[in-house]
Amino acid sequence: YISQEKKRMVRYITNSKKEEAMISKKELVLRAFRGEEVDRVPVGFWFHFVSQEEKMLGLDNPVIFNKSVEGHAAYVRAARPDFVKIMSDGFFKYPSALYSDHIESIRDLAAIQSIGKHHPWIEQQIEMVKAVKASYPEDLASFYNIFAPVSYLKRWFRREGSRGDREIADFLAENPELTGQVLDVIAGDIAILTRRIIEEAGTEGIYLSTQQIQDGRVDATSYRRYIEPSTVKVLEAANAAGGQNILHICGFEGASNDLELFKDYPAQVFNWATHHEGVSLAEGSKLFGGQTVLGGFENGRAALLNTGSRAELEAETKQLLAETGSQGVILGADCTVPDDFEIERLDWIRQAASQF
Repeated sequence: YISQEKKRMVRYITNSKKEEAMISKKELVLRAFRGEEVDRVPVGFWFHFVSQEEKMLGLDNPVIFNKSVEGHAAYVRAARPDFVKIMSDGFFKYPSALYSDHIESIRDLAAIQSIGKHHPWIEQQIEMVKAVKASYPEDLASFYNIFAPVSYLKRWFRREGSRGDREIADFLAENPELTGQVLDVIAGDIAILTRRIIEEAGTEGIYLSTQQIQDGRVDATSYRRYIEPSTVKVLEAANAAGGQNILHICGFEGASNDLELFKDYPAQVFNWATHHEGVSLAEGSKLFGGQTVLGGFENGRAALLNTGSRAELEAETKQLLAETGSQGVILGADCTVPDDFEIERLDWIRQAASQF
């Protein structure tokens, strides 16, 4: 009897220690965000779940709303990811009453006002995030996709042959102070959205996508003075709400950025186009002052991530970690991966990272 009791006690203690050693995916990711030691490096990739056109048309559109929610749910079930970047699909367009296809001067936007704390554009995004999170089969860290205020403004002018950069450069040349004021109003609304997404929808933070103006007339001095304050305002709102936040410096579709511009932004994690910008994860870790870095894999259709064999992806994973280390790093892509990305590739990388 005593012998059996001892065996049971040994099994109990052993199992308890194993349970203590095991942590949830959420805690794993948050430890990596904080730069703490982890048992394995987290891995995450993300997709869009609606068409290019639908990204702008989700407001008051239940079809697009449901398509996004169901797309996220199917992805999480299939991939069992370490964390989820919830895409703001359907809500890419900031809905100011001043929007017009015929805005030709920044003066046309001088009367811009806040859309208000409870505008449907904000309420429906909170509802969508709650629906996505409710679909998870396990507790996962979530980070909601938010754009810098200037990116929302650029989208008003995005059309064939233009991504809005020329128009922003024109506005700055015309009246930089007014341009900054317009961006500040938009930033106020995005800050409201950000706080409510964290506090009410329960995300762990935001994934804030920003980018330099792709026009040579906007130099670093102008960017810092007139554009940067609106982006930082959103990040500060996310921090004040208790978020653990990712700054995405978007270098996709040929856009280039001077990473030095962003190194002091108040984010906890930094993500950029390592291949396009020519700055590795290891180099970025130093540039961003030892903050956690995310990425390492090029996201294009012809890139290794999308075309390489399992052996090639495993080798690339181990090479990235050999260069960068396994503390303060999360493996992912430069930007959103192609819609037809094979889910099993994520698992190949995750297993290789676990074995590192």
